[in-house]
Amino acid sequence: MYTMLKIINFYMLILLCLVGQMLRAQEKKDPLSYVNTLQGTYSNPQLSYGNTYPTIALPFAQNFFSAQTGKNGDGWKYKYTDSTIRGFQQVHQCSPWMNDYAVFSLMPVTGQLKVLEDDRASAFNHDQEIGKPNYYRVKFYNGIQTEISPTERGAFMRFSFPKKTEAHLVLDGYTKGAQIEVQPEKRRVIGRVRNGYFMPNKMWSHFVIEFDQDFTTSGTWSVANPTPNSGQRTIEGEQVGAYITFKKGAIVNAKVASSYIDIEQAELNLSRELGTHKNLEQARKAGADVWNALLGRIEIEGGTEEEKATFYSCLFRANLFSRKIYEINKENKPIYFSPYDEKVHDGYMYTDNGFWDTFRAQFPLNNIFQREYQGRYMQSLLDAYDQSGWLPTWSNPAMSGVMLGNHAISLLTDAWMKGVRSFDPEKALEAYLHEATNKGPYGGSNGREGWEDYFTKGYVPYGGKVHETTAKTLEYAYNDFCGYQLAKAIGNDYYANIFKRQMFNYRHVWDSKVGFMRGRLADGSWRPDFDPIEWGGPFTEGNSWQYTWSVFHDLGALGNMLGGADKFVAKLDTFFTMHSDFKVGSYGTEIHEMTEMVLANMGQYAHGNQPVQHVAYAYNYAGEPWKTQERVRKIMSQLYNATPKGFPGDEDQGGMSSWYVLSALGLYSVCPGTTEYNIGSPVFEKATIHLENGKKFVIEAENNSAANVYIESASINGKSLDKNYIDIQDILEGGTLKYKMSNRPNTNRGRTKEASPFTIHEMKP
Repeated sequence: MYTMLKIINFYMLILLCLVGQMLRAQEKKDPLSYVNTLQGTYSNPQLSYGNTYPTIALPFAQNFFSAQTGKNGDGWKYKYTDSTIRGFQQVHQCSPWMNDYAVFSLMPVTGQLKVLEDDRASAFNHDQEIGKPNYYRVKFYNGIQTEISPTERGAFMRFSFPKKTEAHLVLDGYTKGAQIEVQPEKRRVIGRVRNGYFMPNKMWSHFVIEFDQDFTTSGTWSVANPTPNSGQRTIEGEQVGAYITFKKGAIVNAKVASSYIDIEQAELNLSRELGTHKNLEQARKAGADVWNALLGRIEIEGGTEEEKATFYSCLFRANLFSRKIYEINKENKPIYFSPYDEKVHDGYMYTDNGFWDTFRAQFPLNNIFQREYQGRYMQSLLDAYDQSGWLPTWSNPAMSGVMLGNHAISLLTDAWMKGVRSFDPEKALEAYLHEATNKGPYGGSNGREGWEDYFTKGYVPYGGKVHETTAKTLEYAYNDFCGYQLAKAIGNDYYANIFKRQMFNYRHVWDSKVGFMRGRLADGSWRPDFDPIEWGGPFTEGNSWQYTWSVFHDLGALGNMLGGADKFVAKLDTFFTMHSDFKVGSYGTEIHEMTEMVLANMGQYAHGNQPVQHVAYAYNYAGEPWKTQERVRKIMSQLYNATPKGFPGDEDQGGMSSWYVLSALGLYSVCPGTTEYNIGSPVFEKATIHLENGKKFVIEAENNSAANVYIESASINGKSLDKNYIDIQDILEGGTLKYKMSNRPNTNRGRTKEASPFTIHEMKP
């Protein structure tokens, strides 16, 4: 009997263990379930919590889709505070400040047919809204429900109308040119649109929309003549549209796809991407599979549910831009319509990215996480150079030249140094030298504004035709370091010698008397009435407190100019703990970045804009890494979340999100163009990165918690690690980076000069 009880107890124990495992498996959520596409949508021109929209998209897709609450042409296409929706758009917007292009929208209407955007807008609330990358749903107060699931170049849409009510669908060709044809006998609408600030004259988005049921009536309309023209099949012009009416109470399924090449390619895109999907649920599942496969390549353990939501929501946004602009032809080969020469080419092409925003974090993240994509992207930069004569800096979809710096060379050099070698480095240097010694026809970052003075004087003088001159001098110097670094790596002394001298030009805008970078006039004197909290003037969306640290490649030299490591640390401490007062300077009014700095309440640290996003890691260079660990954890916990107020400023094409993803893993690339990643303080107890080469890189943080932010000790693959950085090869070869975390800083770890990350000059004590 006793033996029998033992056997029963044994099997009961096994059963309980199995049940426990099953329950734990059921409790484990897939990464997509954590993503909130409404993160950052509580924004307006005066205050940005991300300036995002609820993006319905696959990774790096040619087309995104979104609900539209703002008026046609408004960069703030979706504001969380709005209460009505005007349409569901095909979108490509990478920033509200750049606006959108190649847009058209569909809007379901019940009751009397209303075509104008104000009239057709329907009320909703967020309780009846779901925002996921693979699925968006909203139900209006009037009972209409809209659902959307995306493909790379299209979407499956479903419009469910209340029973026994009229069922209209309005197609809006948006703000500029459109050609639309309604084809009732084929149950479809075809057409093309061209709109947006930087869309070339010959570039059109050709679209096809197929429906699953007959039209009862259809016609066209225009803003100039909003009375519907029943029975009219075609319309052409600006601000024009069409409409379709279905039987009352219909549930309408629509398949949408577009192409920049022609209508035949649009039909092929629809057939290839949506042809096998019999219903929206299949498209939804296919999208979920894509996103879970991608997001699941970084497995996280530990942390709170809120931190997981923030991480995966940011990882989602880090994998949206740059957008694929290539399509797959009948021979299953990639082709694209180039926005640079307006011709069709073979190969891969990408667009919609401002490198000033993304060279700092998004592309260094890609060099770990998306290496095949990165390799194709680097070649596409040189293809764009061949087609236009210039390297892109902010394409949207064509050249815009917005912002500053020549940061394509940062992308190319960082990729090469980190082992992504899919392109000709000699050609990259040729293209960069042309970029650095000419000014292009577009904005300030197309070529190099002030390049003659920069080469002859060593800085861009303030007070002339060129604006934001100190910011440009600092960024040009870093860009020239990247040119030097790439030339040195391939043994090209010609280019190395050209850029070697210029990469130290940051010295020419350093004023040792005031201890800051500042504006300098053409005669060598300093711009008068200096105040380090004054924004604008020689700086871009910032002030001297923020730009003084913009010596990514030589923070050791900056420390020496300040008087050594101790004074460098003291100035950093002051920067993070002083008041957040500001003077509006040349802006003349308070801009949103100033407001966001004050709300952050971290001194003059303005994480809502890019120039300072590396500064929390600067302590690593001065032998006090525990301060980096404390600062980055504070930034992540206080300034990021997964809600509509999820970002501390503009989430520019994945730049802000990529900062969080890297930092949450305990890594950051302060100086892209090297092989290194700074060590910070990881958020999670364990993160496993599944690399494209099949290997795993595991980051373990024993005793990690909100209080235990300090690294007590570290090892990599069992060997003690006293450095404040790791090398890309440490990651790519796979292995384990292990930390023991504590609530007290270890002031003896990471203090030696060997512990410092890359800097040209060693920082003195």
